[in-house]
Amino acid sequence: MKLDPQIAPLIEALDAGFPPVHTMTGAQARATIRSRFVPPVEPEPVTEVRDETIPGPGGDIAIRIYRPDGEGLPILVYGHGGGFVFCDLDSHDGLCRDLANRVPAVVVSVAYRLAPENRWPDGAEDFHAAAQWAVDNADAVGGDASRVMVGGDSAGGNLAAVAALMARDRGGPPIAGQLLLYPVIAADFDNESYRLFGKGFYNPKPALQWYWDQYVPVPADREHPYASPLRASLAGLPPAIIVIAGHDPLRDEGIAYADALDAAGVPAVRCLFPGGIHGFMTMPTLDIALEARRRVCVELAQLLR
Repeated sequence: MKLDPQIAPLIEALDAGFPPVHTMTGAQARATIRSRFVPPVEPEPVTEVRDETIPGPGGDIAIRIYRPDGEGLPILVYGHGGGFVFCDLDSHDGLCRDLANRVPAVVVSVAYRLAPENRWPDGAEDFHAAAQWAVDNADAVGGDASRVMVGGDSAGGNLAAVAALMARDRGGPPIAGQLLLYPVIAADFDNESYRLFGKGFYNPKPALQWYWDQYVPVPADREHPYASPLRASLAGLPPAIIVIAGHDPLRDEGIAYADALDAAGVPAVRCLFPGGIHGFMTMPTLDIALEARRRVCVELAQLLR
């Protein structure tokens, strides 16, 4: 298994440039990541993009709605990555635009509450509330309430998986599918992929441990299924599409979650990209990122049919 040929010559610079977030406060990490964000000169056009606020369990939640042409479209409620601590609607704007156009689907991007100011399960509760809002307001956004999916990358993938569990356990909202891009699934820092890729591959082990410390600081809480979905009973969940990057410390927990879903009778499509690193789908200059976006949208469209 080799790194993607476009990533290989960049990996040392990428890794060296990753800020030492584990030495920072949440606010400092957030400011550092935000300072490095360079918006595109010409964002990918979508028929309609608008910002709104919706009510949430801890106050208003900011969302951004991407609506391509059409009515009765599927809806993807999306949670950005960022270790539960940083990133926002802007950092994942490009990815959400692309997903909206490719599926096509209405994408509802969610600015859930961030840690450490807002600890577990605040982010997950916000995401569940946004999924409920999407179902309740599907007609108003041009969507189909029977085809609402949850999705996200990294920490956002955790929130999407947890929202699906909450929806099952609480009797709603109805969720049609899960799109989990290299998701955070369990606080296990000693598996093979952590040993292989926890240093030198852009998403270092100290940072990953720090993310958990910010969001779920009490180790015993990390065993709760609403923190670590791998600890849950998974029967009755909606089908999942899981992107797994081959050179990612989170590789093994993504594979374990797909296996656990299969064992519970839940269809799970694995989209494995052996040459990928954590976060590669938000790097649109990479061919592997565009191929991953294409493939997951094909899988989503097939699931929804």
